[in-house]
Parts: sequence; C-alpha cells; structure tokens
Amino acid sequence: MKVVVIGAQWGDEGKGKIVDYLAKEAQIIVRFSGGANAGHTIVIGNEEYALHLIPSGILYPDKMVILGAGMVIDPAALFGELAMLQERGIDTTGRVFISDRAHIVLPRYIQIDRDRDAARKKPIGTTGRGIGITYSMKSDRNGIRIADLMWQDKLKELDKADQDFLECYIDRLLAMSIDLSTYLVHRKNSQILFEGAQGTLLDLDLGTYPFVSSGVSCAAGAAIGGCVGPRALDKVLGVFKAYSTRVGNGPFPSEFDPDSEDDLCRFVRDTGREYGVTTGRPRRCGYLDLVALRYACLTNSIDSLVMTHLDVYDTLDEVKACIAYRIGDKMMETFPASIEALNNAKPVLRSFQGWKKPLSGALTYEEFPVAAMEYIEFIERFCETSIDIVSVGYDRKETIIRKNPWTKWTK
Repeated sequence: MKVVVIGAQWGDEGKGKIVDYLAKEAQIIVRFSGGANAGHTIVIGNEEYALHLIPSGILYPDKMVILGAGMVIDPAALFGELAMLQERGIDTTGRVFISDRAHIVLPRYIQIDRDRDAARKKPIGTTGRGIGITYSMKSDRNGIRIADLMWQDKLKELDKADQDFLECYIDRLLAMSIDLSTYLVHRKNSQILFEGAQGTLLDLDLGTYPFVSSGVSCAAGAAIGGCVGPRALDKVLGVFKAYSTRVGNGPFPSEFDPDSEDDLCRFVRDTGREYGVTTGRPRRCGYLDLVALRYACLTNSIDSLVMTHLDVYDTLDEVKACIAYRIGDKMMETFPASIEALNNAKPVLRSFQGWKKPLSGALTYEEFPVAAMEYIEFIERFCETSIDIVSVGYDRKETIIRKNPWTKWTK
C-alpha cells in the first residue's frame, strides 16, 4: 500500500511527527519534494530530533528512506544531518538513498536567493537556502542532477567554485544514488509512505502565488517526485493544525489581529512552539481557516485528515474558526486565487465552547471532552472529510488513531 502525507495549510502542520508515527508500519519512506528549507521536529521520550532533508522514518532502525526526484539537495546540509544522526546513535548506514533525478543546490545559489528576495519590491520571505534558485535553474534546464555527477562534460560547464564544492561529495552522493522508479517497482508489495514538504497553500500552482515555495507540495507531487504513476497511490492524508500559522510574507485571512488579539497570538505561538525549525523565525498565527482547509481537501483528493496541536487550546474558554470571508460587501465561502481578494478578506468566525481539560492523557477518542469532539466533528462536516488521527502532544504516544491509516479508503 502507498500512502501520501501532505500539509493541508501553509506548512509546519506537524507532518514530521505524523510521518514518524506512520513509518512504524512502513518499509520505505520517500520524501518527494522540497529541500533544506523544510524542518521537522520529532520527539521520542526525552529526545528531540530536528530533520531538514532526511525523511522522518530514519529514526526507526529497520526503515529505508529515500530523497525523491522532486527534491533539491544541498550536499553540505545532507551530510551534516547524517553526521548529526550518527553522533546521536542513529545508524543510517545503507538506509539512505537519493533518486538519481534529484537536483543539487550549489553554494552560490544561496546568495543569489537572498539577494533576489531582498531586491523584490515585496519580498517573499524565503528561508534563503537556495531552494527557489535551484528549482528555477531546473526549470530553465540549467540545473545539475545527481545523475549528472557522472557526466564529465556537464561538470566542466560549471564554475570552478562549483566544481571544487562538488568534488568532495561526488563519490558519496553517487554511492547513495538509485533509479527510484525501478527500486519501487521491485518493492511494489511493500508499505510505502510518501512524505511531502511545506503545504498545499505554498504549492507553486495551488498556493497563494507568488507567496509560495518553488516546489510541488500538493498530493500530485508524490507521483512526480516519487517516480510512480498517480494510480499507484492508494491514500492521501492531509495534516493540519487546530489553528493556522504562516511563515514569511503573503496573505493570511484568519491571522490574529495584532491590535486586539496580541495576547492570544503570543499564547498560541509560545504554547505551540511556533518558531521555525529551519530559521527560528516566529510564525504568524491565526484561527483555523476552514475555507482554506476545505480547498486543500478538494484539490488534493484528501481521503482523511490528521489534526495536530489540538492540545494547545486546552485552557481556553472559547475556540473560534473561520468559516467564510467577508470581502467588501460580499461573503465568500471558497478560497480565491486573487492575492488582492485574500489581502482584503476579513474572517467570518464561528465560536465553540472550550473544553478546559488536558487532552494529552487521553488514550482513545472517546475519552475526549464533548466540547473537543464537537470542534472536531464540525470540521469534518464543513470539509466533508473525516479526521482519522488526532495529535495531542509532541511525543509519538500522544497520538489518537480513530481509523487505521494503512487501510484502503473506500466511499
């Protein structure tokens, strides 16, 4: 069975924890997009791991993890991450592979990335890791792939500085290189987990363009970056938080009002640890945007949702969610492509009673307070998509499974 896990918001939804949890039942985990601009934090007991390039399943000793064709890979970051894992007792030997079609981030791309964003009249707010430049070079057909490291004429086209940088990595990268499509065909009966980066609203085509990432972060990207056909994918899980966050610039209709809701914003940010794993930047916070979440469900054919960070709301008397936008004198219940419309959108909020009880001790969904269930079940009805997993803490064990994700979804 092949299961896809994507972000259903603007990234940072907690995909890393969910992939780590689901990887227990998988044999192979494939990261299909993004680069070192993504960050996942995995908590196991008292141990915390920050991963950027390597799929979350690496923490299980018997799993194979693969950096897919849709990824852009900074060799220095990759081998630094592998060294960190080895130092912390995670043996990665023979368990990490790279698609030979993945592209390489060169050091000069990083400075170009930062300079280009700084020169914009309205900066995107990139992580400055060279990701966008690498994807741009890829689409301009001037990039360099893992497979090209054996192509001497191609290497000679590179600047001397680029050649010198790659020289110490070539053998190690080629030793990890695989033909991903053939590798997966030979393991078609395995349980395979496809891990996305960022989120639907940062997807180059589906997101709030131009305030998006440069990669494909929607479910369709799993087929492209995972080197499989779309009909080979059995199930799509969309991960979202009980509230919304965004990093960088761009529209955010349900963002907390800095004048009247600053205390609420600081509470959610601090309680939810809403600071970038990669950059350390504080995330912008807001109410759960159900208009955007429903859009994510529709555009990704999400079979079931995974809700995280619900426990952040444990102490609140009241919880709110955005159910529509007011734009001028019009009410809108669909997610517009227009940035101007999104910038002018005011959230229409619905209030829910707080549950005033810690959720982290619950072992089953039936142990949740009624008010928490009502919030969850309203979201399911609004999005017409079931919430099959609920995370109520950072640790693996603080995960409530309502329906086994490794069962095929049927209408």
